[in-house]
Amino acid sequence: MKRGVKKVATQVSLRKPTARDRDELLALRRASRAFLRPWEPRFAGIDPCGDEWFDGYLKGARSKSNARFLVCRREDGAIVGGANLSQIFHGPLCSAYLGYWTGAPYVRLGYATAGVQLVLRRAFRELGLHRVEANIIPTNTHSIAVVQRLGFRKEGLARRYLKIAGRWRDHERWALLRDDFKRR
Repeated sequence: MKRGVKKVATQVSLRKPTARDRDELLALRRASRAFLRPWEPRFAGIDPCGDEWFDGYLKGARSKSNARFLVCRREDGAIVGGANLSQIFHGPLCSAYLGYWTGAPYVRLGYATAGVQLVLRRAFRELGLHRVEANIIPTNTHSIAVVQRLGFRKEGLARRYLKIAGRWRDHERWALLRDDFKRR
């Protein structure tokens, strides 16, 4: 892990979202709309910074197949971003997909790396997962740097994997196994 990121890791915490987070979280997403637009999928008719999105986000947080977290600064509890595990499978597959974002005012300060590190700890230690996979648009170099710092390995390219900004976009497939996480 890069020097400096370790310090930030002690300055963030994870918590599950609640209805009380609506105003703060939506304000952060609104302030980050342009920054997030190139990387996030959109659902027809749903404003990714609006009440309907938030209601779906909370509903998904209650699902057993998801683990959604807000990444917060310890000093003041401010929400700086989010990280989640989705499509959590147990049994022979024992894996999940990782997603994360940082609000525009907080980018390049180590919060994404620190938040994802805490999510991975939960994925492998608490949930007992074997594998976590992140799929990232190849031009999202900052997101790729996050997974590289945390020991993920690039496994290949998923052609036209996800529709982003109205276009099917290729994504690099990055994965981390529990054994690799333990060795770090």
